[in-house]
Amino acid sequence: MSRIGKLPINIPSGVTVTMKDNVVTVKGPKGELNQVVDPSIIVKIEDGHINFSIDENSDVDQKQKQAFHGLYRALVNNMVVGVSEGYKKEMELVGVGFRVENQGNLVIFSLGFTHPIYFQLPKEIKVETKMERNKNPYICLESCDKQLLGMICSKIRSFRKPEPYKGKGILYIGEQIRRKSGKSAGAK
Repeated sequence: MSRIGKLPINIPSGVTVTMKDNVVTVKGPKGELNQVVDPSIIVKIEDGHINFSIDENSDVDQKQKQAFHGLYRALVNNMVVGVSEGYKKEMELVGVGFRVENQGNLVIFSLGFTHPIYFQLPKEIKVETKMERNKNPYICLESCDKQLLGMICSKIRSFRKPEPYKGKGILYIGEQIRRKSGKSAGAK
């Protein structure tokens, strides 16, 4: 049995969880999320807790059932936390002349290319950009869907990945880039 799958999920006040046809629906103050659960996993909602267990009579092999056990528990837990508290990712643009601005959910990047990059965010994500003198441009993304938020942040980061020589690019706040020395350090 999965160690993570055995842990019950507490349902906070203001959050409702329903299960119908192997689809778990979580509603809360920040939004509503759905997740399809494999039939080999049994979901029980009782007394303000969600419990997950393995259906021993299903046709899926045991190793796959154990993997699903922890996976679906983690996904539903992320949904509960997302609709009650929400998720937030902060990024900064490091580089001379790098700029970012937003018009609603349209984000415009100037990253040293010959053209600006226009990126339309999904309606589930809230964005805030900040440009201050003598500070790196800043992007803050918020959403109740952790999976979608991570995917969007990864896409934004792919526009200009941090490079190891000067450390320029789009970084998560607090991220450390492993720096390399240039050509001059190797020559003797």
